[in-house]
Amino acid sequence: MVDTHPFRAAVEARDLDAMVALLTDDVVFHSPVTFHPIVGREPVSRLLEFLLHEVFADFLYTDELTASDGTTALVFTAKVGDRSVEGLDLLRHDAAGRITDFTVMVRPMSGLGALAARVGERYDEIVGS
Repeated sequence: MVDTHPFRAAVEARDLDAMVALLTDDVVFHSPVTFHPIVGREPVSRLLEFLLHEVFADFLYTDELTASDGTTALVFTAKVGDRSVEGLDLLRHDAAGRITDFTVMVRPMSGLGALAARVGERYDEIVGS
């Protein structure tokens, strides 16, 4: 049996502190709803908290793919309002296993639109832009 990635375990436990502890101070987060990445543990942690507690419902990781180069892909399903989404969290790690680069991809367009609308309502407040 393959071990579950620590970030997956933290999300499944809804443990924000454990999620944030896995991020480097200068983590780069690539959102599916913004062109520019979000850089830094603090703004990324605020975004993760918002997503975990206020945006995604019925969040479930369905697959986990790990490459030997320190990259992990976590495939998920969730609801955003009345829209179902499928997505992928692409995690790149440093030698210590902490996340340095975090890319999220979401489909279909209707679900992405619901996500963009929900995040957009409070984006500046959350990430401090």
